[in-house]
Amino acid sequence: MEFPVWTKPALVGAGAGAVAAIIVGFSWGGWVTGGTASEMAAKASRDAGEQLVASICVDAFVADANAAGNLVSLKEAKTYERDNFIEDGGWIIVPGLEKQITGAADVCAERLLALESLPERVVVPEASTTDTVPTEG
Repeated sequence: MEFPVWTKPALVGAGAGAVAAIIVGFSWGGWVTGGTASEMAAKASRDAGEQLVASICVDAFVADANAAGNLVSLKEAKTYERDNFIEDGGWIIVPGLEKQITGAADVCAERLLALESLPERVVVPEASTTDTVPTEG
């Protein structure tokens, strides 16, 4: 069986085009392998967890009665001690989480240090434990 003369150049051109498309796709087109996509998804998940817990941490830190003093202490702490300061203060603890999110204390400390001043603390009085009943008379 004989192939037409144009078959060989067409196949070589198609192969070269496929190789070029693969090179361009993986280099500049944003294509990734399944393993890389899994790694990217896992990193995004970890980052989202850190950001969420750090937000809760900042709120808990600011709500603390001694927030201003704690912020001064945090600023005075060495860089490598700041995450331990946050963890020891208990602000990073989120009820319901089985284990602590690694890296969230660092993100929380960075956010707190970036504050120009602490937001105003609003104290909501606790509801009375005894109800007042109007008397007739």
